[in-house]
Amino acid sequence: MFHLMIKIILISLLSFSFMVSDSNPKEEIDAFWAEASRTVEEGDYEGYANTFHPDAILVNGMSESSYPISQALAGWKQGFDDTKAGKMTASVEFRFSERLHSETTAHETGIFNYSWQNEGEERQNVLIHFQGLLTKVSGEWKLMMEYQVSEATKEEWENLE
Repeated sequence: MFHLMIKIILISLLSFSFMVSDSNPKEEIDAFWAEASRTVEEGDYEGYANTFHPDAILVNGMSESSYPISQALAGWKQGFDDTKAGKMTASVEFRFSERLHSETTAHETGIFNYSWQNEGEERQNVLIHFQGLLTKVSGEWKLMMEYQVSEATKEEWENLE
């Protein structure tokens, strides 16, 4: 009987320890998106590249293609360099319609608003429906897949938080 009580107590304590966690995935994922925004605004190419898992994939629904994130990053590098050099300004903001997560995985659905202005030109922006698939690797959230689904409208953007 005593051994049974000890087992029940241990199982209860173990179960409780899994339910109570020091980390809050939503707060950590919010910090992930804030870091992505910071890197775009500061032209921090290395920091932005570091938000992706090395094996990440970009899926582009508008061009009906998918390719390694390294290829997408190579195409975006000049914009980061120009931002860092002050030749342009850029920013990205994220709003979400669905957020599914566990302690180590997340699937985020929403719209991002990417805005940029080249020196001497008018500010431009594009609103894109997107999905992000994230995993937590060695304590850090990394984007495994970014799916840029389609362009969004201003009304769709304004309906999200």
